[in-house]
Amino acid sequence: MRQVGFSVKTIPKPLVLVNQWVIVLSAAAFLISGMGAFLLVPLTAGIMGLLFKVNPIMKAAGTFLKKEPSAYIQEDFDQQQFNQVIAVICLSLGFAGYMLDWTALAYAATAMVAIAAFAAILGFCIGCFIRFQWQQYKYRRLSKQSN
Repeated sequence: MRQVGFSVKTIPKPLVLVNQWVIVLSAAAFLISGMGAFLLVPLTAGIMGLLFKVNPIMKAAGTFLKKEPSAYIQEDFDQQQFNQVIAVICLSLGFAGYMLDWTALAYAATAMVAIAAFAAILGFCIGCFIRFQWQQYKYRRLSKQSN
């Protein structure tokens, strides 16, 4: 939905779902095998998405869309960037834990990102909840200052 006077950047939901599935499957592969290289796929794509605003996983998946991108349910770009920051932090901690042989950190951080991505696939976006609470906090703080 576009509003006059506003520029809203969105991402088709199927592309977001593909990215979430890649995170879940890569994390599961790591948790099962213990091979840290599995974390590099979503981590590299996530970092590229944050730095260059183009996630190669979503870009590749976009070639398989059957309809025009605008014909799909859209996800907010800024919200997805926020979610990607959380995913990159968790994946980085997981990979760092693997590289440093800090097994508890590697598995805990990787399990957290896998659970968050899978929850989002099922319909509950933990990152969305966190961002909403943060925005509410900022709004309340600004409201108190202006009174």
